[in-house]
Amino acid sequence: MIKAISTGLNDQLEYGTKSDFSVRIWGTRGSIPCADKDFLTFGGNTSCVEVVCGKRGLVFDAGSGIHTLGKRLSENNPDGLVTDVFLSHTHHDHILGVPFFKPNFCGASKIRYWAGHLKDQDENLHDILCRFMQQPLFPVPPGIFMADVEFRDFVAGEDIEPFPDFTIKTAPLVHPNGATAYRVDYEGRSFCYVTDTEHKIGEPDQNILKLIEGADCVVYDCSFNDENFGNFIGWGHSTWQEGLRLCEAAGAKQLIPFHHSPSSDDSFLKEEEKRAQAIAPNTIFAREGMTIYL
Repeated sequence: MIKAISTGLNDQLEYGTKSDFSVRIWGTRGSIPCADKDFLTFGGNTSCVEVVCGKRGLVFDAGSGIHTLGKRLSENNPDGLVTDVFLSHTHHDHILGVPFFKPNFCGASKIRYWAGHLKDQDENLHDILCRFMQQPLFPVPPGIFMADVEFRDFVAGEDIEPFPDFTIKTAPLVHPNGATAYRVDYEGRSFCYVTDTEHKIGEPDQNILKLIEGADCVVYDCSFNDENFGNFIGWGHSTWQEGLRLCEAAGAKQLIPFHHSPSSDDSFLKEEEKRAQAIAPNTIFAREGMTIYL
């Protein structure tokens, strides 16, 4: 059941009963940020989701939304912090916030960036981000970061252990140049981050089905809908209808449509959300600033 504790600003929108396992949306958009009055409800920053499990903080993707998250984390942890940033992939809309993530510039902080789509391509995350942050594309390199910053590559499909007693499951996604989905299990509850993936009509992605099986909450790439999907074959994205079909088949409890197209304004997304809720009432389209408690 959808329960909004507040109907004020998005950063006061909370769904579910407060708990020690939370998901906060800092960036909902795909492709490019959108700064316009028609994008205020669902947000204009590109992909970034914060997950808090007890005392551990995890970040999924480093789009422009990570800038605001970084300011909040620095305010709450003035003496430094340890956090992990798990990238779905390294297309620009998912990494453009890296140079502006404030904890990178705190000498007492330890930041680990993870990626699962490069190792099989004989590339690595460190080199990709160095190319991204170099002249004439960017004025300064990652070497200016003062924090203890690590770059870790793995193969999508492997389990990874950011902490000795904490495992995150991963799965490969269908996207140009590759992408990775993640599953976090914590004390009997589960969250899945599945963005930048393209489905084949009538052929559910078995890797995704296995990953999201029985999950409490699934953030899923819903850039399009079934009606316009055919115009974007090969772009590497999916629809909210396919997200609902996957969740139903896998027994996942709640879908959060995410990675909104820059062409989808608030009016359009509100109508799409109504359509989705007519099928699955607890579906909530991702809004920048909202928090979901699991």
